[in-house]
Amino acid sequence: MSGHGFGHQRNGAGNRLVDAAPNTTAAAESAIDLSADLRADLLADLKAELPADLPGLDPSWSRWVEAGGHVFHVLDNRVADATLTLVCVHGNPTWSCTWRKVISEAGANVRVIALDQLDMGFSQRTGTTRRLGQRIADLNAVINALNITTPIITVGQDWGGAISLGWATQNVHRLAGVVVANTAVHQPEGARAPLLIRMVRPFIKWVCVRLPLFVWGTTVLARPPLRGTLRDAYLAPYRSAKRRTAVGDFVADIPLEPEHPSYDDLSAIAEGLARLADIPALMLWGPSDPVFSDLYLRDLEQRLPHADVHRFIGAGHLVVEDADVAGTIHRWINAEPAPKTMAAEKRPPLWSALDKLDRDTRIAVTEATPDGTQSITFSELAITVRQTAAGMAAHGINKGDRVALLIPPGINLSIALYACWRRGAVVVLADAGLGPVGLTRAMASASPQYVIGINRALAAARLLGWPGERISATILSTMEKRILGATSSLPELQTLGQSDPLPNAPLDDDPAAVVFTSGSTGPAKGVAYGHHQLQAQRDALMSAYAITESDRLVAAFAPFALYGPAMGIPSMVPNLKVTSPGTLSAEALAEAVAAIDATLVFASPAALSNVAATADALSPAMSRAFQTVRVLLSAGAPVHPKVLRSAVALMPNAEAHTPYGMTEVLPVADITLREIERAGPGNGVCVGVPLQDVIVRISPLTGTGATSDALIEAPEVTGEIVIQAPHMRESYDKLWATQQAAATPPGWHRSGDVGHFDDQGRLWVEGRMADIITTSEGPLTTVGIEQAIEELPDITQAAVVGIGPSGTQQVVAVICPADPPRKPRLAAIDRADAVRSAAKVSISAVLEIPQMPVDRRHNSKIHRGELANWAARILAGGRMSSP
Repeated sequence: MSGHGFGHQRNGAGNRLVDAAPNTTAAAESAIDLSADLRADLLADLKAELPADLPGLDPSWSRWVEAGGHVFHVLDNRVADATLTLVCVHGNPTWSCTWRKVISEAGANVRVIALDQLDMGFSQRTGTTRRLGQRIADLNAVINALNITTPIITVGQDWGGAISLGWATQNVHRLAGVVVANTAVHQPEGARAPLLIRMVRPFIKWVCVRLPLFVWGTTVLARPPLRGTLRDAYLAPYRSAKRRTAVGDFVADIPLEPEHPSYDDLSAIAEGLARLADIPALMLWGPSDPVFSDLYLRDLEQRLPHADVHRFIGAGHLVVEDADVAGTIHRWINAEPAPKTMAAEKRPPLWSALDKLDRDTRIAVTEATPDGTQSITFSELAITVRQTAAGMAAHGINKGDRVALLIPPGINLSIALYACWRRGAVVVLADAGLGPVGLTRAMASASPQYVIGINRALAAARLLGWPGERISATILSTMEKRILGATSSLPELQTLGQSDPLPNAPLDDDPAAVVFTSGSTGPAKGVAYGHHQLQAQRDALMSAYAITESDRLVAAFAPFALYGPAMGIPSMVPNLKVTSPGTLSAEALAEAVAAIDATLVFASPAALSNVAATADALSPAMSRAFQTVRVLLSAGAPVHPKVLRSAVALMPNAEAHTPYGMTEVLPVADITLREIERAGPGNGVCVGVPLQDVIVRISPLTGTGATSDALIEAPEVTGEIVIQAPHMRESYDKLWATQQAAATPPGWHRSGDVGHFDDQGRLWVEGRMADIITTSEGPLTTVGIEQAIEELPDITQAAVVGIGPSGTQQVVAVICPADPPRKPRLAAIDRADAVRSAAKVSISAVLEIPQMPVDRRHNSKIHRGELANWAARILAGGRMSSP
């Protein structure tokens, strides 16, 4: 689900109803009438305990509600004409102030209630031990006492999540939705309880009650730790041991064993979640939580598979403080359902070329080895893929299961990839260039059920705790299996499938892949694709470059090589370090081209730059190998014409193309070197005319560097590039808020790139939206300025960044000269003047560095955000270290 439009009441199945009768002020106030036997001094004491001027809290929100014979402190925005009510439940040892932003950001028709549980916050201290079942009953009593007549969305975090879900499963008829953040309803089998909880349990009275360590430690779990008045606000209700009794009781009430008094109640909640199958649900998660890790998110996802999920990378246990949880909740409430992208036309499946070529003895995939090369024919590949797919089904890999493939490009990766697709499994592809930290984040996000990898990858999976059953790409000894924790191997799956029938093929609209972005503009994002979108991508590539079965592909960018079997053409990845395409030498590329008589070559700008730089080492015979190449493709970052010219000098029969696109939609547009030269210099990189079936529009920039809501095609209007295409991604995986922002309006993809059309309908890319420099004279885009600087004869690479407050930023140029310095420095006056003259904008400073910080996938995308932070630090007097 991508949106719900909760502006009107809904029944339990999520259907729209007529507006409910609004609450009246009189009805709301009647809830706080105190019974005769409740002493007036109790209420007075409770009010006196609440400090004034707590940050973010409006004093008018506070009220005390009698329910179930006790008095609860409640924050209530008291919307009289509400059509929807959010009931927010805190965990341990927080209190209702956790939800202050949810209250302050609520829409005019949304009532928000956040209660302090009994013996917590500023509610009554009862002197009793209240277990899970009793706290659910307490929540029900408060809801009834407040006489809520609108549909309810429950919101809970930590143990407030379990309590709110417990109430929800018992009151499905009153629900409009459920929202949870970092919580749990079940301890997954085979997994130990959180270490922090196990450490605290033996010392509850000291850690939680007698000393404020547990309360203080919770504020430290925020990322960054809470400080100042906000930390004091969290500590305010728990200043004495007497007021912290329930903090210890809460920890003691976590049912870690079946004999625990609350075990059955928690089990009932877990089982009862099945009753919420038709109720909209949202899960907001801080994956850096040492208590409720992604292990518990995966459990909840299995129980509520229809739920929308957003993982806030970098956020932890107090995700409500760490990230924009409040804004995300309210956007989710107001979002309308986005149409699911369906197959527009019937296309052959991704493995169809292999089925057609199952008797073809031509080489399908060639891979470089330390001893030369090894190959597999189309016939061998087709048979192996079918047998492995059948073996996967026999092994227990089900349709829809996620399978992470951590195998270098080559034969085994091709077998695993197409076998997964034929089985109906969803492949997870994350570039090794993300490094251990990036890969760990990607695996945690994608949560694969299986990991198929080489030994090094399986060792990392075990050491770093990546989820998924481990399967080796090659045969292992018994000892190796034990060490790596592997259960099987690709060859064993193939053998297993030799006597088993092929499973039913997936449908065109079934999920096919989660592909992670390069991480060049922040943490890598998982991009979800269906089969029909990947089919359309294959067809778009074949159409754009007139690819036929007579072509042969060398791809120095691994993901592109994977399409060789889908297109029915031989393919090969040259001998290079996969994580550093810029290491590709002219000799290695020539050897790969010669090995298959390649007609197509794909390489990043960094790879081509190094090929040109090492071309002098080629022998005449090796140089002649390039004569078979008819199309040269380079993409991944803006490609300078001189890079293409140097590459074409080696490939005299090749037409150089630079396709424009991104992980979310590729290709979008295409342009040849000849067309680039015909277009001439301009503000940005000319990427040509959008391809057939691709629609591109511009969302114009405002004076602040933001975009308007309009989508236009008029020339010379700069704004965000917005795209629609049959091969566009389905969604971002477990990034609901990111998907909503990128899919505005619904059915389009906001690329994050900024550019414009010229008067001939050609698209120019001027940089990234995130890199726009907002000066006092208006926004500046980066690429055009950088290209002008790079035209200077003694400068090989340039980046411009903005430093200072938005709206008054100063422009700083960072350059790599042809004679690079050993360490960063200010440019000499003459060079700085030349840079300013070429840039034609006011530049405050020119800095020289030995090399640019670039992404690990393409070695081409400059980390301008990192450069901006570095430049600001240097110009403020910081040490002149490398960025």
